[in-house]
Amino acid sequence: GSIYTNPKFSSGGRHTCAIVENGSVSCWGHNGYGQLGDGTTINQNTPTQTSSLGAGRTAVAISSGEYHTCAILDDGSVSCWGQRDGIGDGYEINRNTPTQTSSLGNERTAVAISSGQQHTCVILDDGSVSCWGFNGEGQLGDGTSTHRSVPTQTSSLGIGRTAVALSSGLQHTCAIL
Repeated sequence: GSIYTNPKFSSGGRHTCAIVENGSVSCWGHNGYGQLGDGTTINQNTPTQTSSLGAGRTAVAISSGEYHTCAILDDGSVSCWGQRDGIGDGYEINRNTPTQTSSLGNERTAVAISSGQQHTCVILDDGSVSCWGFNGEGQLGDGTSTHRSVPTQTSSLGIGRTAVALSSGLQHTCAIL
């Protein structure tokens, strides 16, 4: 089995999302930025299914930030929705439906995910880490404080080191090597 434990339930700033048995996603709570992924910005008091994750795609892991949500899909790609900082598609606009991030790298797939306030990081299948979003405090780990609108590799985790777990907070990210 995998060393990665993929969350099926995640709470963000004022919203919660869950992967249901068929691999679809339902969310509820505040939706001012589209973080529920249902195509609206209307708050929901009960679980509401997101719009399509893509033809034939299902979610295998989910993580919610302050005003965005991201899911690893069954093909190892990542789809995000909500506030623009956490989407990772290269555009600076809010998305109220699931939207594929830009490339995770040549033939790379995501195996674990963690979202902070306005950023998201993933462990890739080779054990490296890629992040996107707000970076004012260096939470993307790329050695800068530059905002990234697409997945960007972190700086070295150390010679011969790979990540096996991630956790993101308000404006920081940590990895277990």
